[in-house]
Amino acid sequence: MRYYTFGNNLPNGSGNGDRWSDVRFWLTTLLVFWTFSAIGLGWLVNSFFILIGLITFVPVIAFFGLQWWIKRSIVTADCPVCDATFNASRASQFQCPNCGEPLQEQQNKFVRLTPPGTIDIDVQVVD
Repeated sequence: MRYYTFGNNLPNGSGNGDRWSDVRFWLTTLLVFWTFSAIGLGWLVNSFFILIGLITFVPVIAFFGLQWWIKRSIVTADCPVCDATFNASRASQFQCPNCGEPLQEQQNKFVRLTPPGTIDIDVQVVD
């Protein structure tokens, strides 16, 4: 019994020395390519190039999109109590990392959180 492997069907004649094995290899290769061209596998080639394009451009777009989103959603300002500068996300409530004062972001500035009815005053020292 004769077993055919990939090495036996190489076109350089290194198989079993039979010229018909070379002819069968080339005819099989030609038949496969002709079948693929007759079926119309252009969509396969196009999808391969689209996949390569996505692999190339999606990380670049994601990098710049993430930077844009971070710039829009992070605010850098000073604490109204201790004047420490730090970052916080927009429309959130947080504590100052320096003095622990509860704060929130309003119009790109940090303001103190006070319960309703609380009057917030600034003390000025007069000499």
